[in-house]
Amino acid sequence: MRQLGINPNHWYVVARSYEVTNKPTGVTLWQQAIALYRDSTGKVHALEDRCPHRQVKLSHGQVISDELECAYHGWRFNSTGECAAVPYLAANQKLPSCKIRRHSVKEQDGFIWLFPGDKEPSTEPMGLPEWEHLNYIASVAVIDCHAHYSYLIENLMDMYHGHLHQDLQAWAEASLQDINEDANRVDAHYTAQSYYKIDRIWSISQLFFPALRQLHSEPLDVSYIYPHWASKLGNDFKIYCLLCPVNETQTKAYLIHFTSLNAFWRLHKLPVWFRRFVKDSLFNAAKKLLDGLVIQDVQMIEEEQQVYLQNPEMRNYELNRALVSVQKLMRSQVEQVE
Repeated sequence: MRQLGINPNHWYVVARSYEVTNKPTGVTLWQQAIALYRDSTGKVHALEDRCPHRQVKLSHGQVISDELECAYHGWRFNSTGECAAVPYLAANQKLPSCKIRRHSVKEQDGFIWLFPGDKEPSTEPMGLPEWEHLNYIASVAVIDCHAHYSYLIENLMDMYHGHLHQDLQAWAEASLQDINEDANRVDAHYTAQSYYKIDRIWSISQLFFPALRQLHSEPLDVSYIYPHWASKLGNDFKIYCLLCPVNETQTKAYLIHFTSLNAFWRLHKLPVWFRRFVKDSLFNAAKKLLDGLVIQDVQMIEEEQQVYLQNPEMRNYELNRALVSVQKLMRSQVEQVE
């Protein structure tokens, strides 16, 4: 499990939209170095981050006339990966026939989604339907851990580890009720005691003042929708984790928390511009909470990774059957491309 690769025939998230500009940005998705950049129309492109001339990173260069220029010798490559110009090319010389790989890429819901497979994608990115919805307030945290991605997925699917988070957790007393699984996803259905209920105008203050929280039972559903994760706590909270596995011992991911305002039916009567203002003003309201959760989880995940590296034969004793289903799904996805 801890050396398992990925199935490249899925959409992964490699950056937030604002991180990609007309200056190239280098990212890594499962050992593949990729250069992202915007052209003059704002469209995002993704090329192999390697100049075939001397093998240096193209992300060190710049974008000139919608072409990616290498910082070393000024060779330029168009959005399809073909060499488009060499500044010192002699009159009797032809452009080199070298070509670098182009990746399918889409900008959607505030993130850059990339398809690393060799074939053209036949599916769409999972997406975040709540990102633009005016009834949901978003907060975003970055997870950057020195561990295999399987540790992070297992952590996210195991609702019994709320013991770790104490006052930072939104729920307690999780109990696994049922599991549904198919070739592309595992859905684990828990029940839990939620600390928050977003049904009054002052409800958002519960995030900051523990004394105002209202303990009550809610369904807690978590899903591994390969290769990403999604969860829902009652009708008030949704959380996504969008993965970018870097290599066998490093994983980057984006954790997106949505607080629902759907209980406030009078909101629909307000002008759209005002609802947009409220949504934008409250962006990242739960970020401090998310960051605290991430710090605690990453510490545990990285410790697991280090123990494995020191003694890969050491056996774990797992009681949560949802994790068995998750490991089975990871293996079957990779087997599809082997």
